[in-house]
Amino acid sequence: MAAKTSDQWDICLATLRDTDRDRYLACLLSPAEKRGHLAALYAFNAEIARIREVTHQPLAGEIRLQWWRDLLEGQAQGDAGGNPIARCLLETIEHFQLPKQFLLDMLEARTFDLYDDPMPDRSALEGYAGETASAILQMAAMILDHDAARSVTEVAGHAGVAQAIAGSLLLLPFHRRRGQLYIPQDILAATGLDRDTFLACEPRTSCDRAIEAMCALGMDHLGRARKAAPIPGSVISAFLPVANVEAILNMASREGATLLDQPVQLPQWRRQIAMLKCLLLRKI
Repeated sequence: MAAKTSDQWDICLATLRDTDRDRYLACLLSPAEKRGHLAALYAFNAEIARIREVTHQPLAGEIRLQWWRDLLEGQAQGDAGGNPIARCLLETIEHFQLPKQFLLDMLEARTFDLYDDPMPDRSALEGYAGETASAILQMAAMILDHDAARSVTEVAGHAGVAQAIAGSLLLLPFHRRRGQLYIPQDILAATGLDRDTFLACEPRTSCDRAIEAMCALGMDHLGRARKAAPIPGSVISAFLPVANVEAILNMASREGATLLDQPVQLPQWRRQIAMLKCLLLRKI
C-alpha cells in the first residue's frame, strides 16, 4: 500500500471538524506525532455513526457496513486507495497493533442504528456503548501509549457508557424525528411508558422521569470510571471527550422532556475549558 500523504491525514481531521467537534479538539490537544492516527480512528467512528443519516434505507446502510468489514478482513473489492480515511485507518491499525475485532464488533453494534428496533434493556445499552464509545476510548489510549492503555480498560468501559448515554440524550430530537430510541425498554416501563408513548411525549411528566433515569445511569457509570484507576498522563488525551459528560447529563436532567422538542448543546467555550481542565488535572 502506498504511503499516505499529509493531505490524507488532513482529510481525517477535516471530517472530524465537521462531524465530531469534541474529538477534533481532542486531536488538537494530543501529541503531534499521534494526532493523525487518532484522527483516523475518530474519523472512522464518525463515518459509521452517521451511515443512517446519509443512506436513509437500512439495506444501503448494511452495504456500507459490510464494505468496512470486508476491508478490515482483507476481502474488500480493490483496496482502500479511493478512501483516505480507510487508508489511514489501516496504517494506524498496523502501526499500533490495534485489535481488528474491536472494530468488527463496532460495525456489528452499529447495525442497530439502521433500524427502529427498541433497545431491550440496560444491559443491551451498556453492551452497545461498550462496543462503540468504550472501544474508541480504549483504542485511542493504545495509540497514545500501548502499555499504559492496559491500566485504563475499566475506566474506558464505564466512561464509554456514560459518554454514549450523554450523546444519545443530546440527539433525542433527531432520533425522535426518525422514530428511533436508545432509552432501554426497562427504563421506559419503570416510568409507565413504552416506545410509542415516549416518542409522542405523553405524558410529559413520565418522559421527564425516563430522561432523569437515563441521566442517573450515565452518572453512575461516570462515577465508576472516576473510581476505577488513575489515568496516566500519557493517555489522558484519549479521555478528553469525556470531560463534558457530567455537564451534559446535568443539563439533560434539568431540561427533561424539553430535549425531545429541540436540540441543546453546551456552548463551545465551556466544552473547550472542560477539556483543557481534564488535560491539566488528568481527571475526567
